[in-house]
Amino acid sequence: MSFRDVLDAHSWDTTKHSIYAKTAADVELALRAPKRNLEDFKALISPAAAPYLEQMAQLSSQITRKRFGNTVQLYVPLYLSNECQNICTYCGFSLDNHIRRRTLSTVEILQEAAVLKAWGYEHVLLVTGEANQTVGVEYLRNALRTLRSHFAHLSMEVQPLEQADYELLATEGLTTVLVYQETYHQEDYKKHHPKGKKSNFYYRLDTPDRLGRAGIHKMGLGVLFGLEDWRTDSFYTALHLDYLEKTYWQTKYSLSFPRLRPAEGLLQPKVEMSDRELVQLICAYRLLNEEVELSISTRETPTFRDHIIRLGITSISAGSKTNPGGYVVEPSSLEQFEISDERSPAEIAAMIRRQGYEPVWKDWDHALTSVTP
Repeated sequence: MSFRDVLDAHSWDTTKHSIYAKTAADVELALRAPKRNLEDFKALISPAAAPYLEQMAQLSSQITRKRFGNTVQLYVPLYLSNECQNICTYCGFSLDNHIRRRTLSTVEILQEAAVLKAWGYEHVLLVTGEANQTVGVEYLRNALRTLRSHFAHLSMEVQPLEQADYELLATEGLTTVLVYQETYHQEDYKKHHPKGKKSNFYYRLDTPDRLGRAGIHKMGLGVLFGLEDWRTDSFYTALHLDYLEKTYWQTKYSLSFPRLRPAEGLLQPKVEMSDRELVQLICAYRLLNEEVELSISTRETPTFRDHIIRLGITSISAGSKTNPGGYVVEPSSLEQFEISDERSPAEIAAMIRRQGYEPVWKDWDHALTSVTP
């Protein structure tokens, strides 16, 4: 069994109707529940929950402080390549965008890493386009081997791989893998991914199962808000998380909340998601799941990120560049998408402290698990 069996048992239209049919009474029941289930989650992300946002925010803040304390982890992406063999309607790296492609050498990776290390980072997210021949397993293996002595935590957001590949990369220091389904609506998924390996909906959907079987320490899930109805896509993300936690219970999980941002060749969002709705969703996830890590990136505005710190977020990026070589090697290369919060890591750390939280630069959990007796 894999998650595709669970997904196929749920009709998109029926699920969407169920969410929008939730009432104020359903929301109040969910808020009072000592432990919330997926039906409660539907109520909390429904339009009926909008008047209860303040109560949701207070509960979310309390739960997050109880589980994670007054800490917020900082991480930064390190883009290694913008080469890609997929056509995706929303991405600046899409194959049909006629841009100069760039893949960092080992020397250049170290030059970029030196900047991030000087800023204080110990948690680095390696990002590439999906081009197996150029940035395949051997390239990723070399990148991990190059960086593992410099950082405490190496995570990766690249093309989906086979279970054996993840097992191999784990021996080189890979700890966390992020893989976003983009949308769980199969027909719209096909529209936005017409060419390339990414066009295979089920291969991408099965990736977290391969990660779980490979014993990867942590995996990250999410969808791209703007492609389809955000409430329905978010329910399917919660359904996926619920399945994974029950099946691969030794693995840790995180959720991210990317909204469509301007990029080369980018389409306009099909569905707009307001700041208030994003706050509602973040709080709903926290009320559903006290253990999952919630992450927010520099896609969001400084004002929004300042306010969301207290409401359930546990990790945040800062100083991000979304182009290969963007920190020092080639700052003018094409970005994958436009950054909204351009403040430096030091400024973000100061903002976190002003709110009574402690910025954490190192993944202490991984450091502890790496100790040998």
